[in-house]
This record gives sequence, C-alpha cells and structure tokens, in this order.
Amino acid sequence: AAVFSGAAAAAFLAGAAFAGNIKGKVTVKGMKSAKDIAVYIDAIPGKTFDAPAKHAEMDQKHLKFEPHVLVVLKGTTVDFLNSDATLHNVFWPDIGGNRKLAHNLGTWPQGQKKSFTFNDVGAAALLCNVHPEMSGYLFVAPTPYFATTDDNGSFEIKDVPPGKYTLKTWSEEGKPASQSVDVSGTTATVDITVHK
Repeated sequence: AAVFSGAAAAAFLAGAAFAGNIKGKVTVKGMKSAKDIAVYIDAIPGKTFDAPAKHAEMDQKHLKFEPHVLVVLKGTTVDFLNSDATLHNVFWPDIGGNRKLAHNLGTWPQGQKKSFTFNDVGAAALLCNVHPEMSGYLFVAPTPYFATTDDNGSFEIKDVPPGKYTLKTWSEEGKPASQSVDVSGTTATVDITVHK
C-alpha cells in the first residue's frame, strides 16, 4: 500500500508541477492602444472543453458596453444586462465574419437581462439600435486558455497544460498575430506585436 500511495502521490505532484503560466506583452504598431486585445491558445491537440456552467456578463452602463471587450470560451452563455435608465438593444451583424450568425436580442428596459449561448468561434461586434454610438466586442475563443490585455498590453494565461502551442490575438483595430509558445516550466514569457 505504501508503494501505491507513493506512486500516486508522485504522479499527482508531477501533473501539478507541469501546469504553467504564460505571461506576456503585446506591442502595437499603428494603433492607439494595446488595451483590450484578446490573446488565446488556438488549440490543444486531443482536448475538448466543456462550456462553463457560470454565465459571463456584458453590461450596458453609462451608454457603453462594459467591458468593452469580453472573451469567453465557445459554448458560454452570456447574460446581457441593461443597467441604464433607458431602453437598450443588443445585436451583432456576424460572428467571425459569418453573416448567417447575425442575431438581434431585441430591446429591454433597465434592470432586465437577456441571455445568448455562443457556440461559434470568432468575434462579434456588439451594437445597440437605440444608441448607434455604442459598440463593444465579444470574442469567442476555442480553448479556455485566454486573456485580455491591460492598459500596458500585458497579459497572463494561467494553469496551461505542458506543451507547444500557438498563441493568437484578436483586436478591434489590428490584424491577427500569432506566436509559438512552449509551456514546459512554471512560466513562459512571450512578446507579440500586433499591426494595424
């Protein structure tokens, strides 16, 4: 029994020790800001991912979509809340450029929400028919290993299984960029440049 316990403990510790983090910085060329850029691992061979039970939330507050960019895993249900004392609408003309995935959730008053489950990978530009100046973005990622850059373009993706992957970016203004990353230690450091 002692041998089994030791082997089980060693296997557990080895598995736990292998998960790593990816820390990085996105630099932009020809764009006004490196904030709100989605950075994600495009695939992990042999793995599929269940949608989270917990819903994500996109608010409409002070006549803005908050957050401006929301990244979710494919299959996630997003609750669209109206926190303003005015009617709001939410619609998107496509997801990832596919106009067949356009959808209009309708219009609803303050304090109410409507939900939608996003099963297609790609970006959806969120708009409001009532307030045409409003815009936000929802990016549906293929894996749960993603982050959104902060004001300085920094990001961190935690608990990534060991392996060699391709990191990709999506941003409102920039062209998609990709960078290979090897997660074999505790932290992999990556620099990515996004061009307009």
